[in-house]
Amino acid sequence: MKAFLHDDQKCHYPKDYLVNGVFVDNPEHPARIDHLKTGALAAGCEFQQPKNSGLGPISAVHTPEYLHFLQHAHRRWSYIEGASEAVVADIRPVARDGAYPASVVAQAGYHMSDAAAPIGADTWTSACWSAWTAVAAADAVLAGDTHAFALCRPPGHHASAEVAGGFCYFNNSAIAAVQLQQKYPRVAILDVDLHHGNGTQQIFYKRDDVFTVSIHADPVRFYPFFWGHADERGEGRGLGYNLNLPLPRQSDDKVFLKALNTALARIEAFAPDALVIALGIDASIDDPIGGLAVSTDGFHHIGQTIKSAFSGPTVIVQEGGYISSSLAANLTAFLRAYTQK
Repeated sequence: MKAFLHDDQKCHYPKDYLVNGVFVDNPEHPARIDHLKTGALAAGCEFQQPKNSGLGPISAVHTPEYLHFLQHAHRRWSYIEGASEAVVADIRPVARDGAYPASVVAQAGYHMSDAAAPIGADTWTSACWSAWTAVAAADAVLAGDTHAFALCRPPGHHASAEVAGGFCYFNNSAIAAVQLQQKYPRVAILDVDLHHGNGTQQIFYKRDDVFTVSIHADPVRFYPFFWGHADERGEGRGLGYNLNLPLPRQSDDKVFLKALNTALARIEAFAPDALVIALGIDASIDDPIGGLAVSTDGFHHIGQTIKSAFSGPTVIVQEGGYISSSLAANLTAFLRAYTQK
């Protein structure tokens, strides 16, 4: 199976982020790529570099205001005497339906949902290459490959059309889905990350051509808190085209797979032309963030179950999964469902 990755995805690394009012080491470390690439190679993936696809595929998902902010925010921030090294929002609007602010400080609050997506000098470069990695995997499927893997870093599923959050800047899974629609009009996005894919939900919440499903730790006491609840079903034409399956904390393989079967039955009812898997490995029992308790063998069963239910055009987009003793093995276990005959 073809896999895509660009070296410049390593450049971005704001070294800390805010948790419970305290700045701590950022687990979204560039070394994640080394672990994940090792896991993908062990599964039999063959890596290629993505090409620069320009802003077209990104702007099909994200607003011009947001793109302009993200591209220039760090430079503008650096002009502020005594400012932090990375852009971190310290004031946020209650709603985003008023006047658009001129100050980079205010724009940071407008375009950042939390303090877990600091913007450094290299964030724009790495985020673009991460998005273009997703585009390259989608293009491989459009060209005839049945499956392709995008090793996206930084991840993307917490980024909405105009807001960064949770280590995410561009929504790579959404970008891949829209790219696939050039040939496959009906796309399902299945998010198996530890956290709810709130950005993906927001992007497609009022649409009926992309069906979004997320299996995740119950957000009632877990990030992203405000989204990911079972009663969020879509709006307008999108009503019934969003499915959230929140799980109790520390749910194991059996519980996760039961929810997965529910998700796949609903995806089958949608009858998609293509599938995007937003693949978080942070549901692992070994992940440093914690939350769920999926084993390495469980990840293999997850991959097998999805592939058995939908064998058509599929783009696998890397989301979360942080450095642990089993990170590479967990990715290998999942991808082998797609690389082994």
